[in-house]
Amino acid sequence: MKGTSRVEELVFVVQKHKATSLHYDFRLEIGEVMPSWSIPKGPSLDSSVKRLALPTGDHLLEYRHFEGVIKGKNGAGPVMIWDEGTYRPEVEVSKGVRKEIVKRGEAERVARESLQEGNLKFHLYGKKLRGSFALVRTKGFGGRESWLLIKHRDEYSKEGYDANDHDFSAVSGRSLAQIASQVESGGPSSAEPAPQGT
Repeated sequence: MKGTSRVEELVFVVQKHKATSLHYDFRLEIGEVMPSWSIPKGPSLDSSVKRLALPTGDHLLEYRHFEGVIKGKNGAGPVMIWDEGTYRPEVEVSKGVRKEIVKRGEAERVARESLQEGNLKFHLYGKKLRGSFALVRTKGFGGRESWLLIKHRDEYSKEGYDANDHDFSAVSGRSLAQIASQVESGGPSSAEPAPQGT
C-alpha cells in the first residue's frame, strides 16, 4: 500500500467482545482486509476440541488496534485485544506434515486460495496463541455458513485450555471488566459504530 510501511509478516488479532453475548472475534490479514470469524467459546490450544467459528465479513486492517468501549446500538460493549501477532499460511506437503509459507506475496496468495477452498491452515505467532491451526468450512446450521477452528497437535497444544481463563489484554493487561468500567470512570470511549457483524 503506497505511502504506508507494512510489516513483512501477515498479522492476526483476536478481540474479546461483550456485546449482546460474549464472543471472540478472530481476524486474519488477507490482502488489504481482515476476514473475521466470531468464536462464541473462544479459541483453544486444546487439540481435542473444535471451536465453532461464524464468519462476520471483512474488517479494515486498522480496526485490529481498537481496544475500548463501543457505544451505540450495533455491537455496543467493551472490546479487548485478547491476542495479537503474526501468522504464516501452511500447505500440507505430505499427510500430517505442513510447510509454512514465508514470502509475503506467496503467503497472501495461499491464504486467499485456501480461504476460498474452505480449508485454511496456518501457524500463529501470538502472545497467547501459538502453533499450527486450521479453519475449515462446514455445512453449517440452518443454511448459515459456519467454520471450525481446530488446533493441530504440536508442542504448543494444551489440554483443557479455555480462553476465558485468560481474561487480560495482550496490549494493556486489563480485564474486560476494567475496559468496560473506563467509561463510568470518565475514561476514553469509542463513539464509532461497531464494524459489520462484530
